[in-house]
Amino acid sequence: MRICMLMAKHPPERKSPIMPEVIRLLEARGATVDVLHPDDDLVDLASVRVEHDLYVLKSGGDAALSLAGALHAQGAAILNPYPVAAALRDKVVSTRILQRAGVPVPDSWVTKDPASLAPLLEAGPLITKPYRGSQGRGIRVVRSAAELGAADLSDGGLILAQRFHPPDGEDRKIYCAGGRIFGVSRVWPPRTYEDKLGQPFTISPELADITRRCGDAFGVDLFGVDVVVSGGVPYVVDMQGFPGFKGVPEAAEHLAAAILGAARRAGHGPPAGGGA
Repeated sequence: MRICMLMAKHPPERKSPIMPEVIRLLEARGATVDVLHPDDDLVDLASVRVEHDLYVLKSGGDAALSLAGALHAQGAAILNPYPVAAALRDKVVSTRILQRAGVPVPDSWVTKDPASLAPLLEAGPLITKPYRGSQGRGIRVVRSAAELGAADLSDGGLILAQRFHPPDGEDRKIYCAGGRIFGVSRVWPPRTYEDKLGQPFTISPELADITRRCGDAFGVDLFGVDVVVSGGVPYVVDMQGFPGFKGVPEAAEHLAAAILGAARRAGHGPPAGGGA
């Protein structure tokens, strides 16, 4: 079984212990694992063809997403599938999909004109974010019309605005791998690697149900959601196709199992329970 990981190349000072361990576990179970860094390497498009049994889209960069799209057009099996990954990279698309699935998300608006959001401030603060942003970049809490001028317009000038709900304590990061759900509470914004690890917490039945609805809305079982609980009410404020899983106990084991499960569903690899 051949697996190709489409990953971002981390600088040496950035700790990233989980994915190297995932690769080691996959290789221990008999897989051949190749790693590509589309966002950093030169890619000859004429050479892009399906040569692996499964492609794992770990990078959130535009080049990796485009390469996944080119492979998808040739019939490649991708985790997560390219249409899902593309939808999750677009906060306008993903927010509307979650709304239609009955997932509790804040009231949301999209605009290219920050000034058009001013009347909405009469009902309270907003959060503005680039519609294709990631890792918290460009997110601002806006409380006055004067602050709207600072909205991040780096993504072609399109802004997603959501009603701001002040959190009850720390944010909740909820992860799903192969159908198993894990919760990590985390301060925002994180300033150290330890902050990013956060603290595991027990998922309530309500949050488990919300998480499953998020996965069902996109037809995936490997993803993450960011939840803010405000006044006792949970709101899903973001969803990612392949988050970092930092702070999840035995994260590498769960991810390796999820990747092998995807390979089996694609018709490749050992049967469930096989391997080392």
